Amino acid sequence: MRRGLELAALGPAVGDHARVGAVILSPDGEVLAEGWHKGAGTPHAEVDAMAKVDPALLRGATAVVTLEPCNHVGRTGPCAVALLDAGIGRVVYAVDDPGDQAHGGADRLRAGGVEVVPGVLADEAEAFLERWLTSVRLDRPWVTVKWASSLDGRAAAADGTSRWITGAAARQHVHEQRAAHDAILVGTGTVLADDPSLTARGDAGELLADQPLAVVLGDRPVPDDAAVRRHPRGLVTLPGHDLVAALRALRGHGVHSVFVEGGPTVASALVAAGLVDEYLVYLAPVLLGGPRTALDDLGVGSMPDRRRLHVLSTTSLGPDLLVRARPHHAAPGHDGPTNDRSTT
Repeated sequence: MRRGLELAALGPAVGDHARVGAVILSPDGEVLAEGWHKGAGTPHAEVDAMAKVDPALLRGATAVVTLEPCNHVGRTGPCAVALLDAGIGRVVYAVDDPGDQAHGGADRLRAGGVEVVPGVLADEAEAFLERWLTSVRLDRPWVTVKWASSLDGRAAAADGTSRWITGAAARQHVHEQRAAHDAILVGTGTVLADDPSLTARGDAGELLADQPLAVVLGDRPVPDDAAVRRHPRGLVTLPGHDLVAALRALRGHGVHSVFVEGGPTVASALVAAGLVDEYLVYLAPVLLGGPRTALDDLGVGSMPDRRRLHVLSTTSLGPDLLVRARPHHAAPGHDGPTNDRSTT
C-alpha cells in the first residue's frame, strides 16, 4: 500500500480527479504490475496496472489500491467491474470513496465473490488525499487563504501601496502555491484596484506548466481590458455574496482546491463563515501601522470568541516568515469555542 501511495504521487497534483496508485500481486505475493492515475479521462490506477499484465495471470491475483475502486461510469468505466471481469480474487484498499456516484465498488466486488480488505494505511492515504477528500465530502473546494503582511498585521501602507511587503523568495513561493491549486480566487475590488493577471509564474516571469483557473467573486463587472481576461486557463466570474453557493459552483468546474488572494474583504468573509481549511500567512520584518489590516471584522466581539488556529509550520523565506496554520479543533470536553465551522 505504501508503494501504491508513492505511485499515486506520480499523478498530476491538480485537476478533477483523485491521485490513486495500484499494485497487482500474484497469489504468491510477487509484484506483477504497477499503475497510477495520470489525469482526468485516463485509465484509473487499477486498470492502468492490469493493462500491463497477461490476462491469464490476473485470475486470482490481488489488487492493492489506495482508494476504493469506483462503481460508476464517468469518463471511464467502473473499476469494480473491470476487476471482476479480470478475475481478480482479492482487493485491498486504503480509503472509501466518498463520492455518491463512485462509492459502492467494495460492495459490488464482495457481491461478485471477491475478498475485500479495506482500511490499510488509511491514515496515510487520508493525509495524502486530504484536499480531494475534503472537497468531495463537503461539496466545495478545499480553501487556502493567503495574505502577506507586516509584523503588525498591515497588508498595505496608509496610502494603499502594498508592493512589495515581502521579498522575492516569499513571492515566488506564492506563485508555486498558485500552481498547486486548481483555482485562484479574488474579489472584484482587487481586480479593479490592482489589475492582477492571477497567473503562476517562475523566477524569470515565465508561465509555469500548471495554471490555476482564474475566479473573480462579486457583482461589479470585470473590465474588458483587465489582465485577468487574458488568463491562459480562462476566467470564471461568480456574482452575488453567497460564499457557499459560489464555492459549490466551482466544483462544477472541476475545482477541488482554491487559493484565495482576494484581499481583506473576501478573506475576512470566508474566515467569518468558517470556510477556510488552511492559512498561509507571509510575514515581513517591517512595521507599517495605520488602518490597512490584513483582515477586516470577523465578528469577534470579545476574547472568548477569538478564532483559534493550530500552527502547522513556520518557514523562513529569505527575510520573511511563512506561517502555515489551520482552524483549531478543540479536544472533546474542551470548554472553549473551536471557531471551526468548515465541516458542519
